[in-house]
Amino acid sequence: LSMVGSVVILAASSGKNYALANKFCNTFTDKGVDSEVVDLTQLNWPVYTPETEEDSNAAPDTSALSDLISDAPALVVCAPEYNGVMPPVLNNCIAWLSVQSDDFRLLFNNKTVLLASHSGGGGAHCLMAMRQQFSHLGSNVIGRSMTLNKTKEFSQSTMDDLVDRVIQ
Repeated sequence: LSMVGSVVILAASSGKNYALANKFCNTFTDKGVDSEVVDLTQLNWPVYTPETEEDSNAAPDTSALSDLISDAPALVVCAPEYNGVMPPVLNNCIAWLSVQSDDFRLLFNNKTVLLASHSGGGGAHCLMAMRQQFSHLGSNVIGRSMTLNKTKEFSQSTMDDLVDRVIQ
């Protein structure tokens, strides 16, 4: 893995997935790899609509996150399942990045992406939705993902394996 920038870890909730994102960050650090957690709930970007996009006073400045992702050798996305799919904050973030970036395809195309979910329900539908979206964007989604829920507890050995897959 070419270490041009830090691995970017997107947390799509401020609770358990933010905590999971920080565990990933600590694991990358333990393995000598720079990483950075971005709490998407703190972006406070308005809901994307074509009308909002055209309103320069309403459209968010996505350049900092766009640059961070562009420079990242890989992404880790930690998101809970919301009604059988991924949380609106993640979809909204991707929508804004897609219309604000000079070359949106380059943000995700050929980028290694690891998916994780800590969900009250099973989390499988969220992981499937994210896998479909990031694959559509041209990302190389790692086959194994991390799922935490009421019946599946955190495993450091699983996280170590997943981080090693990102680093390779």
